[in-house]
Amino acid sequence: MEANTRWVALTAVAPIAWGANYFVTHEFLPADHPLYGAALRALPAGLVLLALCRRRPRGLWWGRSAVLGLLNVSVFFVLVFVASQLLPTSVASTVMAVSPLVMMLAAWPLVAERPSLAHLAGAVIGLGGVCLMLLGGAGGISVPGVLASAAAVLVSSFGHILAKRWNTRTADVGVLASTAWQLTAGGLLLLPVAMAVEGAPPPMSPSALLAFCYVGLVATALAFAAWFAGLRRLPAGTVGLIGLLNPVTGVLLGTAVAGEVLTGRQLCGLALALSGVALGRPSGRVRPRATAAPTRTRPDGLDRGARAGARALTRPFYGGDPERRG
Repeated sequence: MEANTRWVALTAVAPIAWGANYFVTHEFLPADHPLYGAALRALPAGLVLLALCRRRPRGLWWGRSAVLGLLNVSVFFVLVFVASQLLPTSVASTVMAVSPLVMMLAAWPLVAERPSLAHLAGAVIGLGGVCLMLLGGAGGISVPGVLASAAAVLVSSFGHILAKRWNTRTADVGVLASTAWQLTAGGLLLLPVAMAVEGAPPPMSPSALLAFCYVGLVATALAFAAWFAGLRRLPAGTVGLIGLLNPVTGVLLGTAVAGEVLTGRQLCGLALALSGVALGRPSGRVRPRATAAPTRTRPDGLDRGARAGARALTRPFYGGDPERRG
C-alpha cells in the first residue's frame, strides 16, 4: 500500500500540471498560432529529457516513437491548444475528465486489463461530475472547443494505453527514455507543419516566454514522465481516474485566478470528481516485476549448484584411465 501511495502521488503530478496548463495557455500564449504553440511545447521538453537519459531509440522503437509522438503529442497538443483558446479554463479541463472511461475501454482489448467495478463506478461518478461542472458554468460554450476537447480525449486515451502496452512488454526501455522519444518525435513532426501553415514564428513577450517555460518543463516534461511512470506501475483504470484531478485543478484555478464564476452545481461536480478519484485508489500491492525462481536449499545451507560444485571439488581425478576409476 505504501508503494501504491507513492506511485499515485507521482502520477497525480501530471493532471494537476495539466489543469493549470489550460489557464497558462489561455492567458499568456499567442492564440493564433496553435501549431507553433504545440511544437514549442513538445520539442524543448523532449530535448531536455533526451539530455537527461542520453539514450536513443533502437529497432522497433524508431517506429513506435513516431506513432506515439503523433498521437500523444502532435495531434493531442494541437487539439488541447485549440480547446484552451476557445473554452473557459473550467470547461476545457472538465471535458477531459471523460478520459477515465475511454482509457478503461481501450485498456481492455489492448493490455487485457478488465475494468473493475470500483473503477467503472468511479468513472461514472466522475462523468456525472463533469456534466454538472460543464452545464453549470457561466456564459456560452463553444461547440468547436468542446469537439476539440472530446477529440483530444479519444486520441490521447488510445495513445496512452498503446504506450503502456509497448513499455510494459519491453523491459529494457525506461519510462524517461520513451517519454523523451515521444516528445521529440512529436515536436519534429509539428515544426515543419507549423512553418508551412503559420509562417514565421510568433513574437514572444517576456510573459509568453515564461509561460512556455512552464508549459514545456512542468506541464510537459515533468508531467508526461510522471504520467507514463504511473501507467507502467498502476492499472489503467486507476491512472485514468487520477486524471480527474485535471478538471478539479482547472476549475479551482479558473475561479481563484481568472475570476470565473463557480456555481453550486460545479461545487457538486467537484465533489463527485474527487469521489471518483477515491474509488480508483488501488487496494493491493503494485505487481512486482518477474524475477528468477528461488533455488531450493538443504539444511546444510547449500543450493543445488553449490552442492554440485562441492562434489566436483572433492571427487578424485583419475584422468581417462578406466582401471584407476574402478
